[in-house]
Amino acid sequence: MITKIDHIAIAVQNLESALETFSNVLGCAPGSITIENVPSEKVRVAFIPVGETKIELLQPLGDDSPISKFLVKNGDGMHHIALQSTDIDEETARIAALNITTLGAPKQGAGGKRIVFLHPKETNRVLLEFTGKHA
Repeated sequence: MITKIDHIAIAVQNLESALETFSNVLGCAPGSITIENVPSEKVRVAFIPVGETKIELLQPLGDDSPISKFLVKNGDGMHHIALQSTDIDEETARIAALNITTLGAPKQGAGGKRIVFLHPKETNRVLLEFTGKHA
């Protein structure tokens, strides 16, 4: 079951610059922000809490990162919406029964959570991510 919007992700070329901008706009304390590298996705991420959800800033770790390719094509901007699930395997099976394609199988993402993306061609050109419990 989908329980809430976990985060809204924004692709950025410069994480430090974007962090400064979003921290100022949102008025958040620097200590509330978490930053980590996610090798499986080839990104460096920062999570900024906003109430019960987060803004996720994504900076590519190299030219072969999917985020790098996104930035070349689109520039900085919104990348995806992540929806929290109580059971990512159940949600993945439910989506498959609706003939909606995932971009691979569930895997470990930022914060140790299990994630899976839905193909944007089948979700009105919006990249959706399901996030589940820690792997």
